[in-house]
Amino acid sequence: MTKKQLALEVIDRLKKEYPDAACSLDYDQAWKLLVSVRLAAQCTDARVNVVVEGLYEKYPDVNALADAPVEEIEKIVRPCGLGNSKARDISACMKVLRDQYGGKVPDDFEALLKLPGVGRKSANLIMGDVFGKPAIVTDTHCIRLVNRIGLVKGIKEPAKVEKELWKIIPPKEGNDFCHRLVYHGREVCTARTKPYCDKCCLQDICKQII
Repeated sequence: MTKKQLALEVIDRLKKEYPDAACSLDYDQAWKLLVSVRLAAQCTDARVNVVVEGLYEKYPDVNALADAPVEEIEKIVRPCGLGNSKARDISACMKVLRDQYGGKVPDDFEALLKLPGVGRKSANLIMGDVFGKPAIVTDTHCIRLVNRIGLVKGIKEPAKVEKELWKIIPPKEGNDFCHRLVYHGREVCTARTKPYCDKCCLQDICKQII
C-alpha cells in the first residue's frame, strides 16, 4: 500500500468513526476563532472556551478588543497560560484587523500569516473552518498520529509535516481529516497514556502495530 493509498484508507475509516468531527473551539465570528486559537497554545480548548466568554462579554467586537488595554486583556486570559504574550498578540492582531481590514479577517493565507500571533497552524484553521478552503492543521495530535500511522516518517516539525501531507491528502479532505485526528488522538491514540490500540479502527493498517 502506497502512502497515498494508506492516507485514503485512513481518511475513510476516520470519517466513519467520527462523522461529525469539527473544531472544538467555540466561535460564531472569524475574529473570535483567531483569538481562541492564539489562547489555545499550551492550553486545552475546553478552558479557552470558558475564558473567552468573559473576554467577549467585556469586549464584544474587534474595535472594543483593539481599544482594550493589554493589561486588562491579560487579566482575563491569564488562566490560559502565557497571559502576557497572548494578550499582546491578541491586542496587536485586533488593531491590524481594525486598521487594515475594516474589522474583517482576510481570506488570504499569506495575509493571515502576517497577523500578529498567527502561524501556519492558525492560518490553516481559519482558511479551512471559516472560509471552507483546503487546509491542513498540523497540531500536536496530527503530528503524533501521522507519524505513528506511517503517513510521514520521523518528521516532527509542523511545517514539514504539513508539506508531506499535502502530497498525499486530497485538498478537499484535509481540514476535516485533521479535526478527526484530534478526536482520535484524544480518545484512542493518546499521548500521555498508552494508546488504546485494541479499540482503534486503524490497528490493522497502522505502522506502529504491523
